Amino acid sequence: MRIAIDAMGGDQAPAQVLKGAVRALALLEPGDELILVGPEEILRQHLRDEHAADDARLRIENATQVIAMDDSPVEAVRSKRDSSLVRMVKLGAAGQADALISAGNTGALVAAGVLMLKPLKGVERPGIAVTIPTAAGPVMLCDAGANTQPKASHLYQYAVMAGLYMQAIHAVERPRVAVLNVGVEEEKGTPLVKESRQLIEADKRLNFTGYIEGRDLFRCAADVVVTDGFTGNVVLKVTEGAMAGLLKTIQKEIAAEPAALRQQFAGPLERVGRQYDHEEAGGALLLGVSGTFVKVHGSGGQRAIMNAVRVAKNAGRLDIQRRIVDHLAV
Repeated sequence: MRIAIDAMGGDQAPAQVLKGAVRALALLEPGDELILVGPEEILRQHLRDEHAADDARLRIENATQVIAMDDSPVEAVRSKRDSSLVRMVKLGAAGQADALISAGNTGALVAAGVLMLKPLKGVERPGIAVTIPTAAGPVMLCDAGANTQPKASHLYQYAVMAGLYMQAIHAVERPRVAVLNVGVEEEKGTPLVKESRQLIEADKRLNFTGYIEGRDLFRCAADVVVTDGFTGNVVLKVTEGAMAGLLKTIQKEIAAEPAALRQQFAGPLERVGRQYDHEEAGGALLLGVSGTFVKVHGSGGQRAIMNAVRVAKNAGRLDIQRRIVDHLAV
């Protein structure tokens, strides 16, 4: 598998991205290759620092420009044609890379995917599907930021795509699909929410369970939760912040206890911390475009990049794109 990585994307690029790529070499199988996209001399120097300059599994694709996190997405994709992100997506579009990974500007990533990668048949707009861990099991949220002003048909397609992804990646035979709303009653919600419900409910191949409120996400009342990208991104960021704050509060309280008790809780706290650590998750899949496209958190470091390679390899084996096309083509 040929996996291209935007070496200049994200808050900690290129140093942490390249450290993560080097760590990810341990995950590769015979024939696998990592393609690092960015300024060649800068990348080579970092690889020399990591003692990986001569590893044949690492290949550099030169790119002279960088799309910044605050750049206007569509304008940046069109004007910075030799940026690391655009060059990476070009590799995917040309069939020279089987999977793409970036921690860069989300809007630019989605714009490049829409403009340059072939959309899957039946898909109008791609969506980002992210798995949220809960005590009762994983919940897949889609969209988490790709499409902030969707149509109802887009949300229906997210329900299909995220449902098939949930089924494949987490072995949930018939994922329960719900639409995020301000209440569970049918009369509640915006016109978008109500129309989305009608479209999803009409597809009897989906296990649609109705509306779900935000608080019900964390008791796993549904396996797949569909919403617009604006709301989904807010939910995701609030979840990350709340979990981080809660863990810090618990750690602070336990730190004030006797040493024996602190030692007893060290293991469970570490496991819970890993469960809610976005770097352990690696990244989220951009569903609806040809190929495997993994979006890493903008603040992601080397562990996030390493785990994104794992996500890309696993998703690449599942043939999600074919399943999506087969469902939407009917």
